[in-house]
Amino acid sequence: MFERFTDRARRVVVLAQDEARRLNQNYIGTEHLLLGLIHEGDGIAARALETMGISLEAVRAQVIEIIGEGEQPTTGHIPFTPRARKVLEYSMREALQLGHNYIGTEHILLGLLREGDGVASQVLVNLGADLNTVRQTVIELLSGFQGGNAPGSDRDVVGVGGGRADNPRGGNSALLDQFGRNLTQAAQENKLDPVIGRTKEMERVMQILSRRTKNNPVLVGEPGVGKTAVVEGLAQSIVRGDVPETLKDKQLYSLDMGSLVAGSRYRGDFEERLKKVLKEIRTRGDIILFIDEIHTLVGAGAAEGAIDAASILKPILARGELQTIGATTLEEYRKYIEKDSALERRFQPVRVEEPSVEETVAILKGLRDRYESHHRVMITDAAVASAAQLADRYISDRFLPDKAIDLIDEAGARLRIQRMTAPPELKEVDEKIAKTRRAKEAAIDAQDFEKAASLRDEEKKLASERAEKEEQWRSGEDKTKLVVDAEQIAEVLAMATGIPVFKLTQAESSKLLRMEDELHKRIIGQNEAVKAVSQSIRRTRAGLKDPKRPGGSFIFAGPTGVGKTELAKALAEFLFGDENALIQLDMSEFSEKHTASRLFGSPPGYVGYDEGGQLTEKVRRKPFSVVLFDEVEKAHPDIFNSLLQVLEEGHLTDSQGRLVDFKNTIIIMTTNLGTRDINKGVLTGFQASGELATDYQRMKGKVQEELKQHFRPEFLNRVDEVVVFPQLQKEEILKIVDLMIKKLDDRMLEQGMAIKLTPEARALLAYKGFDKTLGARPLRRAVQREIEDVLSEKILFNELHEGQTVLADVDPKFIKHASEDKVNGIDWEFDDAATFTFTGQDGLPEGRASKRHRLEDVTAATIREAELAAQQAEDSQAVTVGSPASPQSQPENAGDASEDNSDSGGMPGSTGEPS
Repeated sequence: MFERFTDRARRVVVLAQDEARRLNQNYIGTEHLLLGLIHEGDGIAARALETMGISLEAVRAQVIEIIGEGEQPTTGHIPFTPRARKVLEYSMREALQLGHNYIGTEHILLGLLREGDGVASQVLVNLGADLNTVRQTVIELLSGFQGGNAPGSDRDVVGVGGGRADNPRGGNSALLDQFGRNLTQAAQENKLDPVIGRTKEMERVMQILSRRTKNNPVLVGEPGVGKTAVVEGLAQSIVRGDVPETLKDKQLYSLDMGSLVAGSRYRGDFEERLKKVLKEIRTRGDIILFIDEIHTLVGAGAAEGAIDAASILKPILARGELQTIGATTLEEYRKYIEKDSALERRFQPVRVEEPSVEETVAILKGLRDRYESHHRVMITDAAVASAAQLADRYISDRFLPDKAIDLIDEAGARLRIQRMTAPPELKEVDEKIAKTRRAKEAAIDAQDFEKAASLRDEEKKLASERAEKEEQWRSGEDKTKLVVDAEQIAEVLAMATGIPVFKLTQAESSKLLRMEDELHKRIIGQNEAVKAVSQSIRRTRAGLKDPKRPGGSFIFAGPTGVGKTELAKALAEFLFGDENALIQLDMSEFSEKHTASRLFGSPPGYVGYDEGGQLTEKVRRKPFSVVLFDEVEKAHPDIFNSLLQVLEEGHLTDSQGRLVDFKNTIIIMTTNLGTRDINKGVLTGFQASGELATDYQRMKGKVQEELKQHFRPEFLNRVDEVVVFPQLQKEEILKIVDLMIKKLDDRMLEQGMAIKLTPEARALLAYKGFDKTLGARPLRRAVQREIEDVLSEKILFNELHEGQTVLADVDPKFIKHASEDKVNGIDWEFDDAATFTFTGQDGLPEGRASKRHRLEDVTAATIREAELAAQQAEDSQAVTVGSPASPQSQPENAGDASEDNSDSGGMPGSTGEPS
């Protein structure tokens, strides 16, 4: 209840309790509150009662006459009567009605008068006081209508905690203290951060304040550049006396428009408050008013038929009766102040520019002591310089020095949290204590008191050990001072933005050096493209790339199905561990002129303006990413014009005027331009190496020619490299077969199954899936058609069970020519009617195939030998998968294929035709 009471109001309650004890009464009533108000002596309530001629002795005599004195002395807690509690509730309502965020002595007196039926009201009437007159006197004193110099006028309303305001001229500052903050007093008490630089801006502000009329500067600048700091620097200059004579002894107050508007429920409440504040300022004559976010004046407090704060201030601002400093951003100044030309002409704008990196370093060094004492760390010069440089380079949507200060602050907080976290040894002791305590309670419940006593002693011993360890931890914490260095700043920035600017670790360096090998695990062939993107990433992480351009920009050209999009996905997986981290845009969706706005955001007035663009919003949230423009030739030409700035300057402005940073992205564009000749048979896929090289050069020249015809020269000139992907060769198709089968095997492994291909089946799959004009995509369809469809039917028919391995083979009668090198051979020839056969296998003699027993290295011959050994060991006849034998008659290894029928397909439907 008493949180919002001022110090004097709380003292009144204590004095009321003392008066109740003095009269030997075991309750606090309205009469005791009245005695406390008069006894306090300094507040507005005491002053109002004094002007009515009401003294403490007279009131005390009336109270004794009406209720008498108690017989026994009162001890312990003394409660409030219901009527006294109602008075305190009324005092809160009175404060709310007056728009005050505190409860002072005057509100308690108004609550007594509002209650009206208590002993206090009766005492006042008996002493000849009119209750309405008393109320009016309180209101007048509160409003400063009696000159404002009366002693005891409400100086106890500096805030919730009370205290006296520093009033050089003795004026009443009740409302200013309530709705604002005395920056001059804060500067005297060293509560403001030091202000470094900004000398020109402060001189300009002083000049404008010294004018005869229109002496109202408004600080205009981007958020975070230090507009409020200029005003705080002016307050510190006033305290030091480093100001012109016209500004000496001035008091700089910051006005809180939110507090001024809050609680003004009825029409006219806000205007009345603002008028009183302005009257108080004019009465004192030594006030400079600072209104942060001054654009909030426009429309503030304007209900139906009422005028806003700006309209109330305009006449006073024009006459020079009020010295006001405003602060707002460029956008809000244009949006609110410039629209009202009458308001704009009364203010003189002062531009506050963003400081340079060198100026930011000086600012951070000036603030360093404050952050070191707050976080109990030491901040090195290298950390200060690193914060300014990294913030300027990597945080593009905010401004110095604010973003650099945030890095220093968070780095200090991060270290402090690490220090405040209890060490593992202490947590281990806590767990032992908790475990011992539970065991002790269980022993007590079981009435095993001897064991309980032993556990109690053990608990005490552990508690003593914990206290000792905690003392060691605390003492070590006090002795050592953690250091914030440049590496800490880089780690904080990396956590905030996702950009890996921290120092390269040995593991990451090794990973980057063998990046080509990592990418080739997914990308078969295409050495030139893999090398180009790998070098780009290494340049970026080593810090040698041009800081004003993207990390790399490439056009991947070539026929369909050769791995252009797959390389972008593999790159995203390499960098982020997840290929979904790729920002992929299908440019066929942006082929119309109006769809360009979807990338960068709709213009004002159009649907979706507030949503931002599909490209710009994703890059803003993930600035370190791979951006893929798939099938870029299908996009509208206007989009390429917008990308010119991205490719050269590394940034783009979206529809809402925000700067989106592309400097830490890798930009990849894929295209099929120049590859139409492949479909005409000009290029062939299986030729001698010399002929292949000639065909590749011919295709590369054709691609370059068509790119020049389709894209403007200034666009192509900004791209780092055009990488032409050659056609896939048969050796590469065989490797892609292995990759696809491995993925299928991994999916089957989740169900406890496995698949194995013989060299003949592997070669047949490559034969069926390769199309020289379509690349590797037909191979994916061939795997689905020839392998996955057959296996899915067998699983659904319950012909394949958990623990089985399927061997895919080819009937020898369909093989026209077999390669001598059965593993790496590429010169297989098959009949066009060739199909696959599938044989069920359990894999190993000692048991069924499991996740621990993979068969990647087991050849078909080894499988057959293992099967034969298992049959001999069990001395039973194997049953092929899907045998018509009843389940009861099948042996444990049902589903295995015997040696006699393994070549002909040991499963139903495996004779060469899909089941």
